[in-house]
Amino acid sequence: MTLQLVQVNFKARDDSALGQFWAEVLGWGVSSEGPGVTNLEPVGFDWPHPSAVCIDLVRVPDPETVKCRVHLELATTSAAHQAELVGRLEGLGATPVDVGQGDVPWTVLADPEGNVFSVLEPRELYRDTGPIAAVVVDCADPRAMVGFWGEAIDWTVHELTDDRARLRSVQDVGPYLEFRRTPDDQVVTSRLHLDVMSDPVEDQAKEVVRLEGLGATRADVGQGDVPWVVLADPEGNNFCVLGRG
Repeated sequence: MTLQLVQVNFKARDDSALGQFWAEVLGWGVSSEGPGVTNLEPVGFDWPHPSAVCIDLVRVPDPETVKCRVHLELATTSAAHQAELVGRLEGLGATPVDVGQGDVPWTVLADPEGNVFSVLEPRELYRDTGPIAAVVVDCADPRAMVGFWGEAIDWTVHELTDDRARLRSVQDVGPYLEFRRTPDDQVVTSRLHLDVMSDPVEDQAKEVVRLEGLGATRADVGQGDVPWVVLADPEGNNFCVLGRG
């Protein structure tokens, strides 16, 4: 098994400005591999490593405003930390949003480009994940999704029910990857998607074939001639298998 979940990719109108927001949120460093691309990772981080799922922001002319099936949840260590973080985020340009969550102990916000995320109340489960507690994917069938993704990246299943599947790296470090059943199982365009990479990177083609055997399909999102391969998982969520370059 050679695939690693390495980053969450954001489509952004202004990758630099949105990248600066998320760098402030996470306390991470900012770099760029080229015009229109902003990369975020922990300071001193040796990429890639399962202790952090990094963030790539890529500028696109007009990213769709849609219900994203992928979102981030942030960890906190105390009620005071949660309140301080929410206040700081709002000062950076985040806004409270109502997604039908009702009366819950976590806070739902949108970043300056409208991407929804949550600031969780303190939970023992997430005490050692780093600033990102979980990368969450809405889905129709968590059991089927963990069947695919568990095989795809070989992460350990920590919870599996009809409503939720939770995975974490076999090293038991970094954020969780969670699949949650939602009433709306319609496939939609998402401004966030997952990126995986083979180790070694030269195994990209072999891993793509393996993923297709697990149920992934090729996807054309207008990517053209690029070193990565765009696939869709069994529920239609696009993701990329990165290559060299």
